[in-house]
Amino acid sequence: MRAHRVWAAVALVIALATIVCAIDVALQRIPNGFSVVVCAALAVAAAGYGLVRRGATRIVALVASVLLLATSITLVFVEHDPSDDVLIAVGVVVVLAAARRAFRVHVERPRAHRPDHPVLFYNPLSGGGKAQRFGLADEARNRGIEPIELRRGDDLEQLVRAAVARGADGLAMAGGDGSQAVVAMVAAELDLPYACIPSGTRNHFALDLGVDRNDVVGALDAFVNGGERRVDLAEVNGRVFVNNVSLGLYAEAVQRPEYRGAKLRTLLDAIPEAVGPQATGPSLFWDNGSGRESAAAVLVSNNPYRLGRAIGSGTRPQLDRGLLGVAVIAPTRAGRNGATRHRFGMRQWSAPTVEMQAENRVPAGIDGEAIHLDPPVQFRVRPNALRVRIAPGHPGASPSALIPDKPWGLLQGLMRVAFHGTPPPR
Repeated sequence: MRAHRVWAAVALVIALATIVCAIDVALQRIPNGFSVVVCAALAVAAAGYGLVRRGATRIVALVASVLLLATSITLVFVEHDPSDDVLIAVGVVVVLAAARRAFRVHVERPRAHRPDHPVLFYNPLSGGGKAQRFGLADEARNRGIEPIELRRGDDLEQLVRAAVARGADGLAMAGGDGSQAVVAMVAAELDLPYACIPSGTRNHFALDLGVDRNDVVGALDAFVNGGERRVDLAEVNGRVFVNNVSLGLYAEAVQRPEYRGAKLRTLLDAIPEAVGPQATGPSLFWDNGSGRESAAAVLVSNNPYRLGRAIGSGTRPQLDRGLLGVAVIAPTRAGRNGATRHRFGMRQWSAPTVEMQAENRVPAGIDGEAIHLDPPVQFRVRPNALRVRIAPGHPGASPSALIPDKPWGLLQGLMRVAFHGTPPPR
């Protein structure tokens, strides 16, 4: 806890110095500094205009955006001493890094009963071959865990159920989040302990569970002397997922054959079709209680994500709230008679269940896997469905578990840690 107090104090001191420096620089640059801000704002507007259009119009708008951005940067170097800007930028980076350290989590959980016959399922190709690189099968055997390798064409769910029929009383998965969901589903159904081994590419579920993604082998200790926690699972049309389901824009791009070879280009090509002036209109709808609303893109997650924050963005602070996180990109209505203009905004909320309507089958990305779903697309959360084992040396909670949501709350939290040594309550 002493280290947390030191990092919190460092964050507060550097934050104060950075704010003072930024105010001083802003006052010195009035009014000439406004030209930099105007050019940057126009660059953003031009980029947004170009992304939703095609052909020559897109090229002209994006080129204009680049030129405006270059102009704003040039103005900084020509009209002002850039060392002040560099100093402010460094201060912001240091503050954020120190704040992350101040709010770092490590949850001590009582040691759980060790399974008599734990089994590890591992994908040797996942994460660029992490399982083989770390010798995961041998490390599992050394800990009394039976390793089972997945081969091309295997049905993972059948393998898991067959292992349980042979006496397996603990289930671990080393692979991507789609595979994690299959093993977690069976473990929850049979009330067996489950361990997430971070040998996939991104390991988002492991991160939010509090598993150290850099300690692949150490994660096996979850079935040796680890503690246990219960977390939620979520379902879409009866199928379990551990992270999220995307519908609409991104999911449609992922379905395209050219996506794997040119991901960014395919996504850029899909944007005008979904939200551009020539778009046929959103194909997803939901009932808000007083009428039907439409959406161009939807993300439903197993517990809400922390989005758009400087610290911990893209993580879920908790996995046991019993709620789905819902984020939609939807058209805004303005003008006469509520006519829809081609402007879109994001809305977020939480709920235990969500239903999306559509006229046709809906392209979806479920924990990264591209499939189609029949409407209505129904989501629900299953509170405390999964018994998760965590190795004793791992954090045991999401990296954003103690980070306040609001900027003022972040400052209050840092002061609480620095002066009292206790994290802010959630």
